Amino acid sequence: MMSRRTIFALAWGLALWPLAAPAQLPAVVPNPASMSAGPGEFRVTAATPLVVERGDAAARRVALNFSTLLRKSTGVRLAVHEEARGGGAIRFHRVAELPGGPEAYRIEVQPRSVLLSASTDAGFAHATSTLWQLIRPQAGSKGLTLPAVAVEDAPRFAWRGLMLDSARHFQSPRFITSLIDWMALHKLNVLHWHLTDDQAWRLEIRKYPRLTQVGAWRVPAGAAAQANIDPATGKPRLYGGYYSQDTVRSLVAYAAERGITIVPEIEMPGHATAAIAAYPQLGATAHPPTVVPSDWGIYTNVYSLEDSTFAFMEDVLTEVMALFPGTYIHVGGDEVEREQWRESPRARQRLAELGIDDAKAQAYFTQRIGRFLQSRGRRLVGWDEILEPGLALGAVVMSWRGIDGAVAAAAKGHDTVLAAHPTLYFDNRQSASPMEPPGRGRVVTLQDVYAFEPMPPAIAGDAVSHVLGVQANVWTEHIRTEDRVAWMAFPRAAAVAELGWSQPAKRDWNDFRRRLAALQPRYRSVGLAAAHPFPERTPTTARVSQEMRLCSEDIALSLEDDAPLDGKRAVFLLDVQNPCWIYPQAPLEHAQGLVATVGQVPFNFQIGEAVKKIHFPQPTTPEGELEVRLDSCEGELVARLPLAPAIGNQGVTTLPRAPIASRPGRHDLCLRFAQPKLDPMWAIDSLRIEAAP
Repeated sequence: MMSRRTIFALAWGLALWPLAAPAQLPAVVPNPASMSAGPGEFRVTAATPLVVERGDAAARRVALNFSTLLRKSTGVRLAVHEEARGGGAIRFHRVAELPGGPEAYRIEVQPRSVLLSASTDAGFAHATSTLWQLIRPQAGSKGLTLPAVAVEDAPRFAWRGLMLDSARHFQSPRFITSLIDWMALHKLNVLHWHLTDDQAWRLEIRKYPRLTQVGAWRVPAGAAAQANIDPATGKPRLYGGYYSQDTVRSLVAYAAERGITIVPEIEMPGHATAAIAAYPQLGATAHPPTVVPSDWGIYTNVYSLEDSTFAFMEDVLTEVMALFPGTYIHVGGDEVEREQWRESPRARQRLAELGIDDAKAQAYFTQRIGRFLQSRGRRLVGWDEILEPGLALGAVVMSWRGIDGAVAAAAKGHDTVLAAHPTLYFDNRQSASPMEPPGRGRVVTLQDVYAFEPMPPAIAGDAVSHVLGVQANVWTEHIRTEDRVAWMAFPRAAAVAELGWSQPAKRDWNDFRRRLAALQPRYRSVGLAAAHPFPERTPTTARVSQEMRLCSEDIALSLEDDAPLDGKRAVFLLDVQNPCWIYPQAPLEHAQGLVATVGQVPFNFQIGEAVKKIHFPQPTTPEGELEVRLDSCEGELVARLPLAPAIGNQGVTTLPRAPIASRPGRHDLCLRFAQPKLDPMWAIDSLRIEAAP
């Protein structure tokens, strides 16, 4: 029997196979600037040496990394030498410069030799990534071959990034090294590491140990977590983790050897709840939070504008800069609520001392931090909310609210990176399949990502030079596990890599699919469980929530149940601001009954005043019911299924069958819960129509 993974892989490959053609050039992602084929091939065996020039320790490290990659993916181990007699070698040759900038490289494969040329370590790393994709098994033997080709290559943009949110869910250092490897194979060169947020502070700061002692841990939302008592404390078990400074140094060095810069993000002045819980004096309110919260959304907690707060943040950033030697330090700056600055008596007094109002408080905060970073030779990066008068030209604006932030930034002389929602937000689902892992309700396909153009047409002339590049973001509120991070990121990250590396004339969707199909088996060889298309479901009278239509999509999410704590959990598609589903065109001609399965999810969403807009039908029992109405949500009530049997069950419950009368034709069914309170929120798992035999 074939495994499910094998079946998915075959389905993916077969779907793309007709696009392949023997006469086409070897498949490489991202598409090189120039590649031409020659006669013959180069044989790679265990005796093939990797040769670097004497004294070039950096090139030797790249060669060793390539040898490790080749052994891991093919089983063939190549030795690295500083000199080798005769032919049959893969040689690394450092040159003064190549056209296309510091990341450019050249590959010349001939039947008796292979030459990799680059001026920088990053160029060598990119060359080995291409070489790895060119290598193929030799038919009928255990050897490998390289087709004779000439490649001249350089990137379109200097910033080709992937953001990993480690604040909402902690990923192990081992996983992050794997992610760095996978990024390097695609020539992605910036890992934007989101290390702090309301729900956690993940980076060890030695001067302020409570940032991780307190800020790195929380009790997850939901009844299951609340019932999971730690016998050592008599309280619910804490969830979390943090990265020691030694671990960070190791990861930064590991990434640098593979041509990747890690850019840390220390969020400020909002998204600061975890830090304020650890050090309450940082807050702008007289009643700061005392525990790290587990809700998602936007909190009102902000840092104060006191000099002592800036001294604290400068201490933190001094340690951050010692760990991350790159030019850029990301300070967030998105979704900052001004309520506490406006309502706290001391905050109002401080604003008066500074001669500003609450509307200018964020700009003051960001620009003061920017000057500090600039004095240390670094450049501030922030989300597009930082673009206010007075922002230093050295600051980089990361455009997330579409492309408008990038257009405005470039026009004002600021460098910018396109990280546009929703297309480049990889917490969005990749398909509408019921088997997709949790995420946001919106579907952003691989083709959607590939169609994105990182250079907005509105940016022209000299402003074009301010577009540093493109980045995709893996926000993890709804991506709890490392396997899911990999699934949600790849292969969409391969599309981002091509957007950032290849010139527009070299991009072609059908050709990209062909090349990606060739890359897919290689993913498995390096432990990357990238997403595959799921097989189509056979239509039945039973529908899961993902196969229904939401009545609205105000805050549409594909949410994972909070139970069981260990093992597989159900996933429900719902609009948390309006939990209501439409079962479209239900066959009712022979219907006799309805059987529903339902679950509960914690309402752990900070959505401000919008929570007041959530309304439910009036329940007729203390526990509530599932209402099913005909044709519309105001239509005839055809069934009411009591929720009492599900009370107390942390998982999915099958409600007792509700009899219904058959009706001619097909009808939409509206499903809503009449529930007495908001938390927990009930969700449809499935609805099945029982028909007469």
